[in-house]
Amino acid sequence: MNLVATFEKRVFQFKRPSGTSRGILTEKLAWFISLSSGDSPSVQGVGECSIIPGLSPDFENQELYEQKVSEVCQNINHYLNHTEELNTFPSIYFGLEMALLDLQNGGKRHFFNTAFTQGKRAIPINGLIWMGTPKFMQEQIEDKLSQGFNCIKMKIGALDFEQEIALLKGIRARYSKEEITLRVDANGAFSLDEAMKKLERLAALELHSIEQPIAVNQHEQLSFLCKHSPLPIALDEELIGIHAYSEKENLLQKIKPPFIILKPSLIGGFKGAREWIELAEKRNVKWWITSALESNIGLNAIAQFTSQFNNLLPQGLGTGALYTRNIESNLMIEKGQLFCGARK
Repeated sequence: MNLVATFEKRVFQFKRPSGTSRGILTEKLAWFISLSSGDSPSVQGVGECSIIPGLSPDFENQELYEQKVSEVCQNINHYLNHTEELNTFPSIYFGLEMALLDLQNGGKRHFFNTAFTQGKRAIPINGLIWMGTPKFMQEQIEDKLSQGFNCIKMKIGALDFEQEIALLKGIRARYSKEEITLRVDANGAFSLDEAMKKLERLAALELHSIEQPIAVNQHEQLSFLCKHSPLPIALDEELIGIHAYSEKENLLQKIKPPFIILKPSLIGGFKGAREWIELAEKRNVKWWITSALESNIGLNAIAQFTSQFNNLLPQGLGTGALYTRNIESNLMIEKGQLFCGARK
């Protein structure tokens, strides 16, 4: 079947600037690939190519990225038959994979048929606390707790460590680990010299886990930390840029992390995520899936994909309300649970 592809770039504005270890985000770029066939041109599958500057391995600048998206669309049938040529463009591969799956299912943004998509089951998610001033972070914490989230994930590494400890202590003083699960994400902010002491301080607060405590590509040191840390470590950025199945296997074998975190836009879409899940489960490594600031198109696809698995850990899928003019969606959040459409 010969397909026709077009693309459109969109810029999404954050409702309020959101702090990360890579700076303050005020807007988000995404490219949308639309796929149709000559037989039914009115039926279109849509996929989102979502990038995060400084993190996405396939994004250097807008001009080069858009050139690649354009090339893929112009040669769509070639790339569908040679998807391995997009191994180093994980976000574009994911957009293409998403669009094809949507087209095959009638172009209705119905990617997978699960109890979640039928409105019969919800997905537990964490409430995300962005970096900012202590006052702003405390406001976010209170907001998430009032909304009924029982899993809070706080980004750390931007403030003074003692201020971050104080915020976490404030939550733990009010709620036990059975009542509120606490996760932190360091985005590689700790130096090797300070990492273990900071992990010990955080572990004393009965946290669930910490994402990426040290910078990437320090496998020996990360392996040591995973073995000796009193706080379980989750690999996140460490998974980016690893394409071959054997390389993924070697990484898990060498580092032996308790957890891995999967962002389809950064690791080669659903295909890449499935490979990591298969390898992780063979080694009793637990995992959860996180969106990479996609709009509601990509978020919906990721949530539907996630709902296929019997994974009870809270997922990182609560980013649908970030933007002022997001794409309309039937996703809803209630008491820390993500729902798809009307509940049954």
